[in-house]
Amino acid sequence: MTTALISHTDCVLHEISPDHPESPQRVDAIADQLKKQDVYDYLMHADAPKATWEQLLLGHSEAYVDLIHRKAPSSGSIDLDDDTSMNVHTLDAGLRAAGGGIHAVDQVMSGVVNNAFCLTRPPGHHAERIQAMGFCIFGNIAIAARHAIRKYGLERVAIVDFDVHHGNGTEDIVDGDPNILFCSSFQYPFYPGGYRDNVENQRVNTPLKSGCNSADFRGAITKSWFPALEAYKPEMIFISAGFDAHLEDPMANVCLLDHDYVWITNKLMDIADRHSNGRIVSMLEGGYSLPTLSRCASAHVRGLMGL
Repeated sequence: MTTALISHTDCVLHEISPDHPESPQRVDAIADQLKKQDVYDYLMHADAPKATWEQLLLGHSEAYVDLIHRKAPSSGSIDLDDDTSMNVHTLDAGLRAAGGGIHAVDQVMSGVVNNAFCLTRPPGHHAERIQAMGFCIFGNIAIAARHAIRKYGLERVAIVDFDVHHGNGTEDIVDGDPNILFCSSFQYPFYPGGYRDNVENQRVNTPLKSGCNSADFRGAITKSWFPALEAYKPEMIFISAGFDAHLEDPMANVCLLDHDYVWITNKLMDIADRHSNGRIVSMLEGGYSLPTLSRCASAHVRGLMGL
């Protein structure tokens, strides 16, 4: 099993503010843990390219793409909303984060690797078609999924999101797209608020109660996601890999443990083997306790590697 690790130094230069939980150290913590576990050198490493203007339009309006480019500061920082800001490096980091998913698709579809993990930031699943929010600038995973459809003619791709926060941005971008099934689990009620009704072959939202544990999570996913994915038979699976539903994460109140991320990775790998020729592109979303994030993300990558 060959797994690509796609990242770029630009992604550690973006910073919302000192001591912000969505910190540059998140990337380094995961990379360091992969090295500690002696798997880093067995990954196929690639630099994330910058997404082009045209590629960003796969997820956003032209007016929004223009707005982000125009607002990018030449010094200091500017706020896009209460949670999201740009420093002088953010635009490049955002372009790399979106471009990393696109490059991952190309690597997987060409058969160079079996699957890929994008160790990039800023994250993307809260960025809506015309709005940045929740630390997110561009809808990285939605753009990557649309790229797979547009360039390679895939007719059925699935995006699965196990971040503790609902992927409202991904939901907004892919809403009504007949080629994308979106599955999202999340603490509810919680940020960013509501969610849209489920639609067959389109959307499977799985709200989780505050305090839910491993058994609750696994039961909900087994009941809602897996039958929908098996019926849909996706030709490629995209994972919004957020690790903030962990018991030790300070940002939420879901009580998952390390082995739950191993479980969900293995289950998605099995589905991909049955329907997608094993093709998976996973992208980092949330996870704000550095020790916990590094352990769980590394376990996820090891799962992708078949270890």
